[in-house]
Amino acid sequence: MDLVHKRCLPCEGGVPALDAAAIERLLCQVPGWAVAEGKLQRTFFFANFVEAMAFLNRVAELAEREGHHPDFSVHYRRVEMQIWTHAVGGLTENDFILAAHIEPLVAA
Repeated sequence: MDLVHKRCLPCEGGVPALDAAAIERLLCQVPGWAVAEGKLQRTFFFANFVEAMAFLNRVAELAEREGHHPDFSVHYRRVEMQIWTHAVGGLTENDFILAAHIEPLVAA
């Protein structure tokens, strides 16, 4: 099933992080994202600070609905985002689902 049609599932730990093969299979479904240091990462650029913050507000609403929250930093018009499942100390399918759901918010 396409990631954008899935929902994040609650994760309290106790499940293993994805292996390299699973990560590669899912990574091709979220263009523009990369894996570094065991986290999904992406940098977004906007015309200005206001647009960057509007994007982050949309991400915040999504993250609350999904119950899965990214880490990010803002540098004027640049937003750096990282996603991983803290409870397992690595990547799970939830991380890729959230990334897929973030994509439509960039142009919104």
